[in-house]
Amino acid sequence: MSTVDREKPAWMHRQERGNRFWLWIMSRLSLWLGRPCSRLVLYGIALYFVLFGGKAMLASRAYLRRSLEREPGWWDGYRHVLAFATTIHDRVYLLCDRFENFRIDLHGADTLHQHAESGQGLLLFGAHLGSFEVLRAMANRHTGLQVAMAMYPENARQINQALQAINPLALQDMIQLGTLDAMLAIQRRLEEGALVGMLADRAAGADQYYSRSFLGAKARFPSGPFRMAVMLKQPVYFMAGLYDGGNRYRLHFELLEDFSRPSTGSRRDAAEALLDHYVAALEHHCRSHPYNWFNFYDFWEEK
Repeated sequence: MSTVDREKPAWMHRQERGNRFWLWIMSRLSLWLGRPCSRLVLYGIALYFVLFGGKAMLASRAYLRRSLEREPGWWDGYRHVLAFATTIHDRVYLLCDRFENFRIDLHGADTLHQHAESGQGLLLFGAHLGSFEVLRAMANRHTGLQVAMAMYPENARQINQALQAINPLALQDMIQLGTLDAMLAIQRRLEEGALVGMLADRAAGADQYYSRSFLGAKARFPSGPFRMAVMLKQPVYFMAGLYDGGNRYRLHFELLEDFSRPSTGSRRDAAEALLDHYVAALEHHCRSHPYNWFNFYDFWEEK
């Protein structure tokens, strides 16, 4: 059953840490020193957050207990935070097109390429799992492939501003969710044959929620992205840029549903079926890459 919540989602109440000036300094130092040297500071940053992360670390522990199916230790929490810090750090290089710093393996991209080469627009549903920016690496390797990101920037405004100061062109093809014309902008980009990606595991404001079993307990997922996908009538893929350690990423694609084909049944049933496929894919990757899940709040909280 679905529930309706007109309040802001829990993640939007979390205050963003960091200072724009220091984020800018760290980004510049990262580009100057290079990835191997500049990433040394991440170990200290990860230790700081493990020791003083408060509620975020409690949420990390609760999630790891579910994904690992055992009681997580101190080292598990550290690995979780370090993976998160690494993907944020690597974002600097990915946004500046320094893809040579990384080894990125593609999995399940053949069907996606067939759709894209036909000129058809695609929806890519990701999650706060790994790095979404590695998608740009794939687009960079395939000339003519257009990628637009639909995102809700409120909770990472300082980070986005700092990275935009480094490469203003990197964030220009971004559709801001939560605006009145967001769906029209997404539809326009799809009609142009673009791949439009969004993170579908968080609500971008008041939304209707669907309750689903996720990692052994009921969790609330926003219905908005899934209802929108049904209305836009385009193929929908699950996408995850999974961090594999070192400089390795695995870019995974999985076709969830092709709404460009004729179908019967109600829009609600189609949206809920799409959500079921999405949650199953998300759960699979959370178990296979447990330190890649970056929702540091109580995802299973009850209302």
